[in-house]
Formats: sequence, C-alpha cells, structure tokens
Amino acid sequence: MDSVLWALMGVIAGACVAAQAPINASLGRALEVPIAAAAVSFLAGGVVLWVLAFLFSQLSATPINFAAPAAWTFVAGGLLGAFYVFSNLTLTPIMGAAAVMALSVTGQLLAGLFLDKIGFMGMAVRELSVGRIAGAGFLVLGAVMIRVL
Repeated sequence: MDSVLWALMGVIAGACVAAQAPINASLGRALEVPIAAAAVSFLAGGVVLWVLAFLFSQLSATPINFAAPAAWTFVAGGLLGAFYVFSNLTLTPIMGAAAVMALSVTGQLLAGLFLDKIGFMGMAVRELSVGRIAGAGFLVLGAVMIRVL
C-alpha cells in the first residue's frame, strides 16, 4: 500500500509541475518580465518551505543545522530549479504546456537513467537494461509526437 501512495504522490507532483508552467507563464506576461515570475515563484515556494522546515524541526525536536559545512550542492539544486522554472515559463507560451512537459519529462528521464547508472551523489546504481532504454525511447518518441504532430 505504501508504494501505491508514493507513486500517487509522484503523479500528483508531476501534475503540479504541469500546472505550474502556465501559471508562471501567465505571471510572466502580467509582470512583463518573465524572470520576475520565476523569482516570485521561488519566493512563494521558499516561504512555504521555510515554514514547513520550521514546523518539521519542531515536531521532530531536530534543530536546523545552519553551521553545516558549505558545499556546491547547497546552491546547485536551487540554480537547477531556477533554470527549470525560467525555461518552462518562457517556453510554455511558445510551445504549449503539453509539449513543454513532454520535453521536460524526457530530459528528466534521460538524466535520471544516467545518474542512476553512475550512482550520482550516493544513489543506488541501476544498470541500463533493454527495458529501461526502450521505455526512454518511447518517451522521447512521445515527446516528439506531442511537439510535431
């Protein structure tokens, strides 16, 4: 049962990303500066995440360790996320939400296959199999079909 709930959470998260792209694109048009929409999006998300971090640290009685050693990974995730949000809000009015999401998911899957193969940042190593490569190929084909047809 837990695996079904985790899978459902992943599907809902994907749906949130699909809805986020046109919302941010609309905000970019309203603000007349697309990068400002990305900033507003990150500010809103950042405030919610800080509130949740505080609440979870209080509930678990685990203080947030602000003295942790600095590493490139502390900012890399935010930089990658900023590029992702900016790209989506820029491309959605041009290509449409479905095409942008198809291309985004394709990029996520291809990168995920590579990161799994090398065990990036301590992840479990997962070898490339015929099934995994075929699945990625079908997704790439689907993204092309959504964009071109």
